Amino acid sequence: MPLLRQRGFRNLYTAGAVSGLGSQISQVALPLLAVTALGAGPGEVGLLSALGTLTVLVLGLPAGVWVDRARRRRLMVVMDLVRAIVLLSVPVAWWAGWLGMGQLYAVAMLGGAATLVFDLAAVSVLPALVGRDRLTAANALLVGTSAGMDVTGKSVGGVLAQAVGAPVALLLDAVSYLWSAAWLRHVPEPPSGRAAPTEGQGLGLGRQIAEGVRFLLGNPVLVGMSAMGAMANLAFPLCSVLLPVLLVRELGYPEWVLGAYLATGGLGGLAGSFSAHLFGRRLGPGRATLLVSLAAVPAALVVPFLDRGPWLWAAAAAWFVLAFRTGVNNVLLVSVRQRMIPDGMLGRVNATLRLVLTGAVGLGGLLAGVLGEVWGVRAALWTGAVIMALSWLPVVLSPLRHQR
Repeated sequence: MPLLRQRGFRNLYTAGAVSGLGSQISQVALPLLAVTALGAGPGEVGLLSALGTLTVLVLGLPAGVWVDRARRRRLMVVMDLVRAIVLLSVPVAWWAGWLGMGQLYAVAMLGGAATLVFDLAAVSVLPALVGRDRLTAANALLVGTSAGMDVTGKSVGGVLAQAVGAPVALLLDAVSYLWSAAWLRHVPEPPSGRAAPTEGQGLGLGRQIAEGVRFLLGNPVLVGMSAMGAMANLAFPLCSVLLPVLLVRELGYPEWVLGAYLATGGLGGLAGSFSAHLFGRRLGPGRATLLVSLAAVPAALVVPFLDRGPWLWAAAAAWFVLAFRTGVNNVLLVSVRQRMIPDGMLGRVNATLRLVLTGAVGLGGLLAGVLGEVWGVRAALWTGAVIMALSWLPVVLSPLRHQR
C-alpha cells in the first residue's frame, strides 16, 4: 500500500507539511524583525538564533524520558498549541507597541523547547506508523517535503516581510501550528510510549537518561553519526545566522534576496532527500554519506565569498550543494538510527543525539554573534566553511562508512 494511503502517516505528513511551511517563514521573519525594526546588531542576532537551540542543553535528556513515558501523539498536539500561542504573542506585542528584544529571546527559547519535544515524539512515533522496513521511504517523503517547504517558506518569508511586515509573517506561522494540531488529532496513537512497557520502566529519571546515553556511546556507528552531524550543525549557523546583517544591512539588498538565497538551500535539501533512496540502495548509507560529504567540500569554501554580482550567484549555488548533502544524510542516517534503536528507547537515545546536534546549532549561533562583533561577518563565514569542509572526517574514522 502506498504510504500516503495509510491514514496515520498521511495525517502526520499533512500536519508536518503545513507547519513546516510556517516555520520556514519564521526563520526569515524573526531575525529580520530584530534587525529592521529593533536595530539588532550581530551579537543580538546571534544570541536570538542560539537561544532557540540552546534550550536543548537543559531540556534535551529529560525530554527523551518524557517522550518514552507519554502518549506521543497527544504530546505532539500540545506542543503545536504551545508554539502557536508563543508566536501569536509577537504580532500582538508589536501592534500594542510593547515588543522588544527580550520578548523575542523568550519566544526563541519557548519555541525551541516545544519544537524539541515535538520532534522527538515525531521521530519516535514513525516506526510504529509505517514499520521499520519502510522507514527510508517514509523519511525520504517527510524530509523531501520539508525541504520543499524550506524553499517556499523562506521565499515567501522574505517577500511577506517586505510587503506586509515581519509580524504578519509570524502570525501565519502561528496559524500553521494550529493547522498541524488539528490534523494530528486524527493520527492513531501507536502502541509505543506509555501504551507499552519501555526499557528501564520503573527506574528513576537519572537512570533512564543514563540508559539512553550508554546505548548511544556504546554504538560506534551512532557515535560517528553524531560527530559528523555536530560538525555540520555547528557550521551551518556560522554560515547563515548573520546573513540578514550581511545581505540587508551591509550589502544593501532587499529582504526578498535573503529569502531567495536561503531558499536555494531548500531546493538543495529537496533534491538530496529525493535522491537519498537511490544513493543508499546503490552504495549503502555509509558510503553514500561519505562520498556526498566529500563532494560538498569545495562548495563549503565558496560560501564566504558571498558579495555583490557574480559572487552572490556562486555562493547561492554552493549553499544548494551543502543543503543537497544534508538532504541525503538526513534521510539515510535517520533511517539507520531508527532501525538500530529499540522502540522503548527511541525517545531517550534520540534525545541524547538531539542534545549533541541541536546543541551544536546553538553554539554555532553564539559563536557567529561573537565572531561577528569582534572580527566581522566574514570571520564567522570562514569559520563555518572550514568546519563544514572537515565534517566528513568522523565518517572515515568510524564503522559508519561500512554501514549497508
